[in-house]
Amino acid sequence: MTDKIIKTDKEWRAQLTPDQYKVTRKHGTERAFTGPNWDNKDAGVYRCVCCDAALFDASAKYDSGTGWPSYYAPASDEAVETRDDRSLLRRRTEVVCAKCDAHLGHVFPDGPEPTGLRYCMNGQALSFSPSSDEEPT
Repeated sequence: MTDKIIKTDKEWRAQLTPDQYKVTRKHGTERAFTGPNWDNKDAGVYRCVCCDAALFDASAKYDSGTGWPSYYAPASDEAVETRDDRSLLRRRTEVVCAKCDAHLGHVFPDGPEPTGLRYCMNGQALSFSPSSDEEPT
């Protein structure tokens, strides 16, 4: 396991935009159909805006109709962690970056095969790195 990245609130505020900070450090949610990359269909990797960890591959992205970037699986088993979330008077499963604990969104059991999961992420929590034409072998 990788060592956790720990920064002060002041350090996170200096690094992130106000919207990124609200979502990733204060467990916020952007409005549907407004965040970055919710409708991006390019090949590449979605990374944590806080620590640049690879979180989701574009090949696992699909249009869930929710207005948030949705994936059926993370880039690796080690990329994200889940936590019980009982806010908003209901039980949900929160998804956080395994490297820096940034709030990313939630996972639901109503996704497509092969996993049946819907990782419903906030676009403000993710940056996109397009695939290059020259992939390493």
